[in-house]
Parts: sequence; structure tokens; C-alpha cells
Amino acid sequence: MKSLQVSPSFCPHPLLGKFNAALTLKRRINPTRAPIEQKESMRWLDNLRLSTELAGAPERCVHVGDRESDIYELYCLAEEIGTNFVVRSCVDRLAEDGTTTIAKVMAQVQSSGTHEVRFRDAQGKNHCAMLSVRHATMTVRPPIGKQRQYRHQALQIIHAEELNPPEGRSPIFWKLITNLPVATHADAVHKLEWYALRWKIETFFRTLKTGCRIEELRLATADRLANCIALCCVVAWRVTWLTMLSRETPASDPAAVFTDEERHLLECATPDRKRHASYDLAFYVRAVARLGGYLDRTSDPPPGTTVIWRGLSRLADLLEGARMAKLQPETCG
Repeated sequence: MKSLQVSPSFCPHPLLGKFNAALTLKRRINPTRAPIEQKESMRWLDNLRLSTELAGAPERCVHVGDRESDIYELYCLAEEIGTNFVVRSCVDRLAEDGTTTIAKVMAQVQSSGTHEVRFRDAQGKNHCAMLSVRHATMTVRPPIGKQRQYRHQALQIIHAEELNPPEGRSPIFWKLITNLPVATHADAVHKLEWYALRWKIETFFRTLKTGCRIEELRLATADRLANCIALCCVVAWRVTWLTMLSRETPASDPAAVFTDEERHLLECATPDRKRHASYDLAFYVRAVARLGGYLDRTSDPPPGTTVIWRGLSRLADLLEGARMAKLQPETCG
């Protein structure tokens, strides 16, 4: 669950003025007592409502959010429209009868088991972390200043804390809140796996913002901007999908991704030392990445979205050059 922020100079919207005013409001009063409509956080509620309407089946939707979406009003809205959420918490909210907090209750909960997660750091190195998982169902109460406006809710809390973290790296500690059932350790692990998918969403938006550069668009109307963003979303999805697919199923059939002409050009662009008998998907993706600046050394991690989107741009130029080279001289000029 992610929202795009558009510069108000290019997409005027009545809420943008309110969002700018929210910064001034935040300096003067306690943010927890300000109406949600006056805060920039309102975009998370709009996102949840509109995406659920587009899906047409709120009971089948699960909205996954990071710590910025830990908003009590969002939990109430999800209950109102009958949809589901898994949110990483950043606030130690009041719990049970209001005299304790979520953290204090969870400190008394015994671990239900462990869960292993694998990830890469910023340098592309592989890591493995063993998490101790605790989960409980409890009454979560709204902030003190909003208890007359919102009622308490019975939500599931999941805490996953890394065991024996290595030196030089911050330990992993996920605190999740969900309105989905969590009765067993397997249920808790299932929700942790869903939350881990959020990083793929982050990769998609990084591609959209950095690769497609949608924040640098200079279009005159909101409709044109929306159409361009929609097209860029397809491009960003393809780049992200290609990156993930080559890592998870490297032996897939490349014909499902690249045309015959694209594969021929990529084979010609591949150095002799990198050519081998297995022309699978991973081979062609690495060929694309090399066009984008990927060094493809033995110790290098798999290519990421940056070199792939650069490589796809160069591949498009190669395709256009090959097409023009096939034209008869009399048809040119």
C-alpha cells in the first residue's frame, strides 16, 4: 500500500493546501488530537477506500502498509468497509482496559516458534536471520484524545524479533497489527511473509520514481499527468517483474519475455566468454543488464532494476537501429 505525492504546482487539488497547512498545524498542537482530515495522513485512508472500491471485493483485499500507515483511523475505516490490513506498527498503543500498552502485554507472551528470513543488504550480500515469533489477540484502544470519537477494536498483534543478531547490523524487529485471524504460529508466519512482500512494492515504486522519473514530469493538466503515470506504471511493473522472475525462476523460457529479434540482438551483444549452451531467461536478463552497465563478475549479486531499465532502454535503441538497417536506401531520407 503506497501513495504517490504530486507537486501542487503541476496537479492542483483541494487537499494539497490542507496537507501543506498540516505542517504548520503540527507545530502548534498535539498531532494525535488533530482531526485526520487536516493531516497528510488522510491520503492513506483515501488510498484504502479507493483501492478497495476498484477491487470490488473488500473482503478479499489485504492492505499491507509500513510504519507510516500505522493510523488508528485506518483500522476503523477497514472495519467499516469490511476489508483487511497488515500494518507495521510504530506506536505503542493503549491496550486492554486502557491501563497498559501493547508492548507491556506482548512482553508477557511466550514465543510460539521461530521463522527464518533471508535478505540482501545494500551491498548485495546475502543474510539469514532467525526471528522469534510471538502473537496475541488483544483490545487496542484509540489515542486518549480520540477515545470519544472512535471505539476500541480487537486486533491481532505479531512481534518477530531477531535472535542473536550479528555485530554491525541493526537487529530485525517487526511489530505487526492485523485484523486477520492469527490463531497459530503458522498463521503468524503467513502474515510475516505477506509483510515481507512489501519490499517488492518498494522496488516497484523506486523504479517508477527513479527509472521512469514520474516526479520530473512537466505536463499541463492532471488528466495528462494521470495518463502518463498509468503508462509508466506498466513500464515499472515490467522491469520489476523481469528482475524478480529472473531471480526466482532463472531457467524459464525466455520466449515468454523477449521476442526473437530481441534475443538475437542480445546474443550478438554478449561477449564470447559469457556465451554458453543454456540460453535461458537468466542469460538474456544478464545480457540486458550488461547493456545497462552491469559488470557481470562472478562475485556480483544478481542484476537489479537500475541496470535492467537502463539496459532495456538501450535494447530499444538497438531494435530501432536494426529496423532502420533493413530498410531499402530509396525508402530512407
